[in-house]
Amino acid sequence: MSVTKIRKGTFQHVESELYAYHETRKEIVRLKNEILYASGSTDENVGGGRGSLPGDPTSRTAILLSSHKKLEQLRNIVDAIESVVDRLTEDRKKLIRLRYWEKPQRLTWDGVAAELHVSRRTAMNWRDEIVRAIAEKIGWR
Repeated sequence: MSVTKIRKGTFQHVESELYAYHETRKEIVRLKNEILYASGSTDENVGGGRGSLPGDPTSRTAILLSSHKKLEQLRNIVDAIESVVDRLTEDRKKLIRLRYWEKPQRLTWDGVAAELHVSRRTAMNWRDEIVRAIAEKIGWR
């Protein structure tokens, strides 16, 4: 993994995205469903000319799905996390599960390290590498 230096705030943001990973996936599904099954017209072009979206509902839905900024951002975050986690060794995957995805959070870093049979420092180094790799994949610095 890379040794790229990232800002402290970026590091914390990536960690918060790791904690919220499962909620983010649910939010993506919710947003997709909202776009796919939106009721009524979302035309805000009151009194103006013709809208720029096509009249074909299928094309309109495809454009909305591909151009929705929040949905795109959430997908980028989830894709980056999944891409990095998929390439990790089993020990590092277990670190992610124990520290970020297990609810309720019951282990400290010392507890996570003990579960992995490594030192606390090794567990923290793994975390640093993973967070930096995710930040780099998303394009955050």
